[in-house]
Amino acid sequence: MGSLKITLVKSTIKAKQDQKATAAALGLRRLGQTVEKKDNPQIRGMIEKISHLVSVEEV
Repeated sequence: MGSLKITLVKSTIKAKQDQKATAAALGLRRLGQTVEKKDNPQIRGMIEKISHLVSVEEV
């Protein structure tokens, strides 16, 4: 499996508490911040939960 570049493109201010926690667990704290994570089912599930807040590209 490869890796994923995940970028926070929308603010978490009005997001639900569990969505804020998911973004924080991915390491996304600031708007525009990008993190690189290994591609696995757990990370894919987290991305699915906050898909409206992030953009994802495969590396």
